[in-house]
Amino acid sequence: MVGKPQHITIAFDVMGSDHGPAEVVRGAAQLSLESPHIHALLVGDRPVIDEALAGIKHNGERISVHHAGDFVGMDEKPGEALARKPESSVAVAARLVAEGEAHALVSAGNTGAGVLACKRHFQLIPGVRRAALATVYPTRGVRGAKQDPFSLILDVGATVEATAEDLVAFAVMGSAYARIISRNERPKVALLSNGVEPQKGPPRVVEAHQRLSQMAGLNFTGNVEGIDIPRGTVDVIVTDGFVGNVCLKMLEGVHDTVMELAQYAYKESLRWRAGLAMLSSGIERLKDITDWEQYGGAPILGFDRIFIKAHGRSRARAIANAGKVAAKAVANELGTAIQEGLAK
Repeated sequence: MVGKPQHITIAFDVMGSDHGPAEVVRGAAQLSLESPHIHALLVGDRPVIDEALAGIKHNGERISVHHAGDFVGMDEKPGEALARKPESSVAVAARLVAEGEAHALVSAGNTGAGVLACKRHFQLIPGVRRAALATVYPTRGVRGAKQDPFSLILDVGATVEATAEDLVAFAVMGSAYARIISRNERPKVALLSNGVEPQKGPPRVVEAHQRLSQMAGLNFTGNVEGIDIPRGTVDVIVTDGFVGNVCLKMLEGVHDTVMELAQYAYKESLRWRAGLAMLSSGIERLKDITDWEQYGGAPILGFDRIFIKAHGRSRARAIANAGKVAAKAVANELGTAIQEGLAK
């Protein structure tokens, strides 16, 4: 494990995001002005990065550049692309973190390439067999010292088929992350199943329930059902990557559908327009508390180094916040917290 540093260096994979290198550079520049304890190591095409930096305000003492002339596109197959492009920006950035040149990695590029690059250069924490991709989602309930409206669900895609042992590790990792990032001292952890009874669900879920019920130091509350996800009944929901990804896409689809219906109603009905106008302040408040950009991205949990996967559509603010989340995880020794949790 990397010891707790006074100054934290975050390697940014500058290439490959939906909005191009300039947006990632703007995010790192914003971070350099806001966070004196964070140094941004920009990994990508040096001339492109230098040109982007020249046009924006930044603190040059807190930014450096490492050249990587290639990158993995969003539509490329991760394994094939990394084999053809061993010096792509995400691969180089992961290697620099593994070698100690930086403490954590942030990327808004190809998710599969990022995970695979980490698998090749990082080590799994002892007791973890497979990494998990976690994500936050807005709920009705709030939690922690920050009155956080977000809960955490994992895995949402990194491990499609998880064993009972994997689910137990996911629970420990999710609990540690929620405790550190959301400042929730005792996060409620649950397994996603088709019923709240301990015997409900496939064998791996039933077995994981038995193991988690016996773990000291983990606030395991049992099973929850799909209806509990938006309610925010618990702080961390544990499932495998297949089910988690389906749930995540469903939540995104519901959000988009509700927004489209509201727009349709606004156009078609005077009464709806009047009602929506009255609710406008509340809707703006809802946007504020459910703004995923304030969380920057989703952590890949299980490796001995920190990797925050920012959304491909991330703008500068989200990139800067991803860097802050990564630095917070490093400063609070997330990997050590996970390892200690598994040891218990």
